[in-house]
Amino acid sequence: MKNATWDSYQLFLDVARGGGLTGAASSSGLSPATIGRRMLELESQVGRSLFQRSQTGYALTGDGQELFDQLLEMEAAARKVDSWQRDTQGAAIVRIAAGTWVGWLLSQNMPSICSERDGFRIDLHLAERRASLAHRESDIGIRAFEPEEINLAAIRTGDVAYAAYQARNMRFAGPRRWIAVAEEEAISAYLRWPHQKEREAIAVTVNRPRSLHDLVLAGAGVAVLPCFVGDLEPRLERVGEEVASLRHGQWIVMNDADRHRREIRTVVDRMTRLLKSHADLFAGNRPTYI
Repeated sequence: MKNATWDSYQLFLDVARGGGLTGAASSSGLSPATIGRRMLELESQVGRSLFQRSQTGYALTGDGQELFDQLLEMEAAARKVDSWQRDTQGAAIVRIAAGTWVGWLLSQNMPSICSERDGFRIDLHLAERRASLAHRESDIGIRAFEPEEINLAAIRTGDVAYAAYQARNMRFAGPRRWIAVAEEEAISAYLRWPHQKEREAIAVTVNRPRSLHDLVLAGAGVAVLPCFVGDLEPRLERVGEEVASLRHGQWIVMNDADRHRREIRTVVDRMTRLLKSHADLFAGNRPTYI
């Protein structure tokens, strides 16, 4: 009988932690159909039923719970080996996954996150997709919702508000022209909003959210931006009120088993102070010059 691979076991952990195929799909990047097939293959390989399947999700059987507990021990051991290996290679690496605009803020304030006196270095990965910590792609992530995975710890840093912005004192001769990220790249709710509300008025599309800011400054049109980005730029002004439906919370997330590592704890503490110090801006409370 063919032995199961560690990759299959990691996928099993994703399903168990997420309570089903949908949660595992979010953390692994695989389709629910593929994950379902892989779990059937795993059960065949180990010769035991691991899940009780129902319309509400996947619940562990007794054998599934026993395997889950054993794999947690293996995962913890793997983390220790990984940490040991990184120690032998020199400075530890703290991997941060963040969206475009939080990454922009972190980049502007990087000396407060990591300095020359620290014995670690930062690997900052920017993407709109959900920060995944399941297979150690990242040590720290920023999410727009509280994590449901039982192996993750989280710190809430406040709310994030959004509004439409245009170049200050910009006046259009005709209807407002909207700037949007191309629909196939519009992963986040604020990126989808122009396609849902102003589709006929979209004049320019781009493939990266960062370009929205530059195009609005150039007077090319109106775009939805996080308030902590738009309100910090004195050359921009809001068009109307906050888009209340887009407001969401923000969390710093990390693996519960790793959060006490000195370098991760240090970076998380510094990120928490930074984000909370900007809490009013994140929440859409305008600075004094507005």
